[in-house]
Amino acid sequence: MTAELRPRRSVLYMPAANERALEKAKTIPADAIIFDLEDAVAPDAKEAARANACAAASSGEYGNRELTIRCNGLDTPWGIDDLAAAAQTNAAAVVIPKVGSVDYLDQVSDRLDAAGAHADMKIWAMVETPTAILDVREIAAHWRVAVLVMGTNDLAREVRSQLGAAGRHPLVPHLATALLAAREAGKVILDGVYNDVKDLDGFRAECVQGFEMGFDGKTLIHPGQVEICNDVWAPSADDVEHARGMIAAFEEGIAAGKGVVTYNGRMIENLHVENAKRVLAVADAIAALG
Repeated sequence: MTAELRPRRSVLYMPAANERALEKAKTIPADAIIFDLEDAVAPDAKEAARANACAAASSGEYGNRELTIRCNGLDTPWGIDDLAAAAQTNAAAVVIPKVGSVDYLDQVSDRLDAAGAHADMKIWAMVETPTAILDVREIAAHWRVAVLVMGTNDLAREVRSQLGAAGRHPLVPHLATALLAAREAGKVILDGVYNDVKDLDGFRAECVQGFEMGFDGKTLIHPGQVEICNDVWAPSADDVEHARGMIAAFEEGIAAGKGVVTYNGRMIENLHVENAKRVLAVADAIAALG
């Protein structure tokens, strides 16, 4: 599976101070896990959480799930030590909260290198402040950033938006701005969390919105959200059949020298075929996860 098409439909935050939760995460069908050292961990549990997260990330006990560690910021008492410890693990990336500049990313990257991080360790940059939105093109383009992660709760607070039963329409322009930056830079971007873990209908609706906008997946705060998320971001059997049929029709038409190729009554061009090939590639990548 290519790095660009690695499935990240469902990316689950797990509080690293909770050993029971870390054990349960081994059986949850999330595509990726974020072992959280930040918001989900009380100050007096930070060091224990760090040790738990690092052990989990290097344990080899989480199957094909992509494993990351969310560190505390460099402006906290724990951030520097978090990065130094994470650098010694097999984690695919460190998740960095409240990224506001390329200079900050450079500081994080330098500390990872100084601590001996493996060459493939990436940064997942959280976009959750007005500054991050305004500088998101530069953030997305940073060489070590592989994924942008929308921090919608913090962003809503920062811009004084009201999120509730009416949905999150106040944030849509900011989400779209970040998504454009990710696509320009060729990077993955993850939608933010949905807070009401009991409202599965509302959660599905927000997943569909995120999928239709173009996000690659969604960050989650509860295992009960994983199945819906995986379903929304996976090509259906009908999608796969349609993609195969379109590709076959196009190739047959070109081979026959046709100037215009149609499939199911609609004209198709190279761009439609490329989209269809991506559908098949995503389906194959999901199947490869087992």
